Amino acid sequence: MLNIKKPTLILNERICKKNISAMAAKARNQGVHFRPHFKTHQSAEIGEWFRKEGVTAITVSSVSMAHYFADSGWKDITIAFPVNILEIDEINELSSSIHINLLIESVETAFFLTEKITHPCGYFVKIDTGYHRTGIVDSDISLVEKVIQSANSPRLHFKGFLTHSGNSYQIKDKAALQNIQNITTERLLRLKKLYQGLYPEIIVSVGDTPTCSQLAINEGIDEIRPGNFVFYDVMQLALGSCKPEDIAVALVCPVVAIHPERNEVVIYGGAIHVSKESVLLQPSQKQIFGLVVRWDGNCWNANTLLGSITSISQEHGIISTFENACNLKPGDLVAVLPVHSCLTAHLMRTYLVQDGRVMNTMNS
Repeated sequence: MLNIKKPTLILNERICKKNISAMAAKARNQGVHFRPHFKTHQSAEIGEWFRKEGVTAITVSSVSMAHYFADSGWKDITIAFPVNILEIDEINELSSSIHINLLIESVETAFFLTEKITHPCGYFVKIDTGYHRTGIVDSDISLVEKVIQSANSPRLHFKGFLTHSGNSYQIKDKAALQNIQNITTERLLRLKKLYQGLYPEIIVSVGDTPTCSQLAINEGIDEIRPGNFVFYDVMQLALGSCKPEDIAVALVCPVVAIHPERNEVVIYGGAIHVSKESVLLQPSQKQIFGLVVRWDGNCWNANTLLGSITSISQEHGIISTFENACNLKPGDLVAVLPVHSCLTAHLMRTYLVQDGRVMNTMNS
């Protein structure tokens, strides 16, 4: 029985390892390079679980995260975030000891790196294939050409084209998801074909959990970089990427008040614990901030749904319960399946594993 008194993020090691093994096997079976994104778990120990599946190269979302995992022995890291030129000293320090890949999407950044980079680095041109968050629009060939020409340094090695199809996180229809994947593949391969004569070793790299979980990897894709699959969450459940029993983390929270007249339960577990990320499970329902399931003292059962968090503030979570869940009382514990496990893990900073040990992250 785990001794829990306040909001605590529980990690189910068995489920997590199963998720890692399944995605690693998929990449092997389909002949693509697997460079998982570590921004979800941010844990050196979980990183070792990937290493046991044969993973040798990883993706991170910041220079500081790259340093953390380099200190844990990772020697091949892609920083999948546009280069922050203000961190050039940290980038040079990192590239002096390991191989790193950077993301470039502007002529200005390319020129800056040409002048300031001091050790060999790879770089990808970041391409926008439809998400419209950042990157060069795939049809802007002239800008792509200018960036590659501007990154003219013997210390900068052109690795290819990289994208993140974040628009897949809005799609619940599998045919529409397949369409996003096909468009992404087509646009990246068109760019690769244009430059492969000059750069025979370039690759195209994609990374999003919905397509990597639900679909076969399209022919021509060289590398996948999913990250959220390691834990999954309610958002991925709503999209069809996983089943309830695939979710590997849950935030266990104390019940502090009961309001049976309106079928509401108040928990100690708010925005600073689970985040304010929300999802709409059904068109007729409200946005929710987490699904609430039973906690038996050592584990949760994802199929024993008690209700959902329908309102949230800094410390409070308000659960709208089913009628049969109102037997809860102050001092009881419930488990919240997070909407976005990446944010919840980042906020909570540590995991309590079901064997009772505390697992640290880079934020501990």
